[in-house]
Amino acid sequence: MNRLLSSFERQDQIIQFLQRSQRISIEEICRRFTISEATARRDLEALGTEGKVRRVHGGAIALAQTPPEAPILQRQNEQPDEKQRIGEAAAEIVQDGETVFLGSGTTVLAVARALRARQNLTVITNSLPVVNVFAGADGITVICLGGMLRPSELSFIGHITEQSLAEVHADKVFIGVRGVSLDFGLTNEYLPETMTDRAILHAGRELIVVVDHTKFERTATVLLSPLDQVQTIVTDGPLPAELSATLKERQIRIIEA
Repeated sequence: MNRLLSSFERQDQIIQFLQRSQRISIEEICRRFTISEATARRDLEALGTEGKVRRVHGGAIALAQTPPEAPILQRQNEQPDEKQRIGEAAAEIVQDGETVFLGSGTTVLAVARALRARQNLTVITNSLPVVNVFAGADGITVICLGGMLRPSELSFIGHITEQSLAEVHADKVFIGVRGVSLDFGLTNEYLPETMTDRAILHAGRELIVVVDHTKFERTATVLLSPLDQVQTIVTDGPLPAELSATLKERQIRIIEA
């Protein structure tokens, strides 16, 4: 007699099957694991909520995953002109005297470079490259959150960083993400950094996502946030029509650089 699998083991095998076959039905799950339709649906609902599969009528399909994330020093060469335009457009919505939080990543780094010549700003960040941009800049106060350094991203993450976030507050929070989609919202690649990013989302009054056009309708491994938490998206070009219409319905501001 086959050993009864736990829900976690069963869901892991469902994901492995999808990686090979791209699609699985409720009927197939019931047959493979000798479980009821209700249990099969609960498995798929759990996997869908975690952003690991895409639910469709009668079953699920594999996600179109983003490529593995390269280290930040390599990614600086990806869409440099687009990121510069995004950075400049994002910087225009920052007012003198404000406090801004700048997260990690190359697109947020472009925002930092566009803000370097400004006066009377306070910048909070967990990104070492952002700190370096503002080193020696007159008129800008920099608050760097400590924590565990993630070498590939040159960002500080973890419990110490998240504890520090509870002590600060920004007018605007700028973050970058690996994927933006209607079905799965904002997604990233690396779970420990995403946990810190979730705390960053609550560090300010306005959440601004800065992304180039390649990030739309893509889904990375880990759910960061539903789209409803976003107030503004700054990008370099037109969004997919359905995504654009939905964002406008939800009163999310779109700025095209």
